[in-house]
Parts: sequence; C-alpha cells; structure tokens
Amino acid sequence: MNLSIQELGEAAVEFARAGGDSTLNYFRKSFKLERKADQSPVTNADREAELVIRKKIRDNFPGHGIIGEEFGIENEKSEVVWVLDPIDGTKSFIHGIPFYTTLIGVLVNNRPKAGVIYAPAMGEMVSAVTGSGCFLNNEPVKARECNDLSEATFLTTDVTSFEKYGFNNAMTELISRTRLHRTWGDAYGHMMVATGRADIMVDAVLNLWDAAALLPIVTEAGASYSDLNGNISIESGNALSCNKALLNDILNIFDQYRKNES
Repeated sequence: MNLSIQELGEAAVEFARAGGDSTLNYFRKSFKLERKADQSPVTNADREAELVIRKKIRDNFPGHGIIGEEFGIENEKSEVVWVLDPIDGTKSFIHGIPFYTTLIGVLVNNRPKAGVIYAPAMGEMVSAVTGSGCFLNNEPVKARECNDLSEATFLTTDVTSFEKYGFNNAMTELISRTRLHRTWGDAYGHMMVATGRADIMVDAVLNLWDAAALLPIVTEAGASYSDLNGNISIESGNALSCNKALLNDILNIFDQYRKNES
C-alpha cells in the first residue's frame, strides 16, 4: 500500500462530510421512506449518501474495496476496504432527531485502522487513525475518567433489543447501578463515550458497517471497545464502549447473567 493510514483517514473525513451533508437536503424535509425485508426503514437519503461516498472512493482510490449497508460489496479482497453506513440511526433521521450519523471505517488487511463518525445535523465530526489520537472537529478529545458504575452515564440504542437478544437482566442491573441512563444511541452514543460526554454505550445488536468506524475512534480516545464477551472485534454482532476502569465490572454483569440463564 503506497498510501499512509493518515492519508486514508483524511480522505475518510472528506468523504463522510460529502455523504453526510447530502442527507441535509432531506433532513426535516421531504424524503421517500421504504421498508427493507427485515422491516427496518431506509430512505432515498440513505441511498444517495452512500452513492456519493462510493463515487468519492472510486474516483480517488480505484481498486479499493467497499462494503456498504445499502449497495453491498465490491472488491472485498482488496488490501484496503471502506466500510460505509450512510445513515446510522435512520429512525432518528426520519423523525427529525439530529442524532443520526454517517459512518466510515477503513480496514487495512481486514483490520480497522481509521474511523469517522459524522453527525451532519449537529455539525460534529469525530475521527481517528490508529496511533494518532481521536479528534472532534479537529480538536483532540479523550474519554473522561470514571472509576465507579454509580457515577457513570449509561447509554443504549433501544431497550427492547436487550430482551430480544437475551441481555434484559444485565441491562436492568446496569440501569440500577449507574447514575444516569439515556437512549442517545446508535453510533452517536459511542461518539459520546469517545468525546467524554458519557461513560458506557452498549449495543445489543449491530452490523459490520455499524461497528467498523467505532473501534479505532473509541480506542484512540482512550476508552475500551469490545463485544459483550470482552472480545475486541467488529464482527461479533454486539458492542460495548466504555471507560477502561468500568470494563471488568460491566463484563462481569453480562457474564453473571449469561451463566445464570444457561
């Protein structure tokens, strides 16, 4: 690979801004809403944003791979693969809530090396390249210190998903043991942890295109990113971002109920 990871990260910021800004043509305005086979919502804003980003990648890095939520996979065996979620939080988008984001993760030899979370309606661009720190609108940011669950702010996307995927008891205990819980979820919740505005974000279910951008951002901010078993992976189907001091306590809660229910 002739390009540096830093150059790929800078390009990811540019491409995320272009794709994310295209969604503002529809946000709180007119858009076409459809349902996918799994009944999840999708809009023409999702599709247009992904097409914008795909064109940027093809024009600047022909031959690179792309995995996108709306238009699938191309050149997935490439050394560099761009993983796209044009609108993460489509339900927020369609209800006029500004917490939706555009996500780009850059994989190099199948490992996440750069990530961008862009919240266009909020004007917040969070980016990270492995080994170079995490930035919010070009200013360095870090996860905040929190050493006790009783002082922690706990975020999640959708409380019903915990019961659906067998984590309801663990979620109930987390709520009881943390200071505050809110559903500022999807990727925006992980952004809140990375930028020091929350301490725990748990996703009971997520896809590769949801996760690829998150790992480098959260870890470069000095927090921990793993699945609910403690594995550092973007392919496990669930995710935990948190202050490192809280990690073992949180994993123990999930492990305790997993054992009790088995």
